Amino acid sequence: MFKINSIKCFLGSFFVLCTACFCLAVAVAADSTQVSTDRDYKIGVGDVLRVTTWKEADLTFENVFVRNDGKITIPLLDDIQAEGRSTMELKKIIETRLAEFVEAPTVTVTLADPGSQKYYILGEVMGVGEYPLVKKLTVVQAFALAKGFTEWASKDEIILVRRENGKEQMIKIDYDDITDGELANDIQLKADDIIIVP
Repeated sequence: MFKINSIKCFLGSFFVLCTACFCLAVAVAADSTQVSTDRDYKIGVGDVLRVTTWKEADLTFENVFVRNDGKITIPLLDDIQAEGRSTMELKKIIETRLAEFVEAPTVTVTLADPGSQKYYILGEVMGVGEYPLVKKLTVVQAFALAKGFTEWASKDEIILVRRENGKEQMIKIDYDDITDGELANDIQLKADDIIIVP
């Protein structure tokens, strides 16, 4: 009897330990995915960057705006292409060009304001306009931020217009299908997406 209870106790403890390890692994994987996503961020027009040069106060800039031509201006370096590059790529370019004026410069480029990350909602919603894409938003969440539909909205004929790689894509969205459980149709938004509610 004692042996059976001991075995049960051991198996119970082992199961709890395995469950805890699994949860920890999932959490670490999720965190790694988030870090990877952050590293993959591409600078866009309208973003505001912070450029810090270690021990060089005159070469540290709090608000560097990415212009419509996709470039930033850094004193001594003139214009540098920023759009389409990651902060790490831009850091290396600035360091290379600064090396002509400063010995072994160490530069940090951070995103102060993701101004390029916006989407738009037009048509029969209560809050038509431009919205910041501050996190991973889906279509349904976007409608919630727009304060819902007007009484005339055609919820089964919504169009999402997306421009990628110079091509325009039109995606039909049926809001009623999503609320009925077709969650795969609740598309995650990307920068510059336009949602049209007829």
